[in-house]
Amino acid sequence: MKRFASANWQGTGKEGKGTLTSQSTVLNKTQYSFSSRFEDGIGTNPEELIAAAHAGCFTMKLSFVITGAGFTPGNIDTKCTITLDNGAITSSHLEVTASVEGLDAAKFAEFVADAEANCPVSKLLNATITSDAKLV
Repeated sequence: MKRFASANWQGTGKEGKGTLTSQSTVLNKTQYSFSSRFEDGIGTNPEELIAAAHAGCFTMKLSFVITGAGFTPGNIDTKCTITLDNGAITSSHLEVTASVEGLDAAKFAEFVADAEANCPVSKLLNATITSDAKLV
């Protein structure tokens, strides 16, 4: 399986502007800029997209891990915070809340650690990955 996205940038790094388009067109000439990346400008940015990718990948992997162990996830919510420091993505922090009937906290922590280490986006990132997980 292969997926793609493309970027277009016009102008200088600080004053220029760009667009991002994904294969599915969920992103379709979506605006990004210095302002949306490093300030509070309108548009997206690479770190936000990586956070979405990591949250989505981890959450789906966690669902597979839980299901593979014989449990049925009711709901899993994950927030991912990416840290960009001195030009490098240095960390990805996952905040997870899940409801899984019959699952105890210790087993849930094992499943979270498995998903954290083994989702494809985690494997791609050259950053510290941490999580806080809560079973409700």
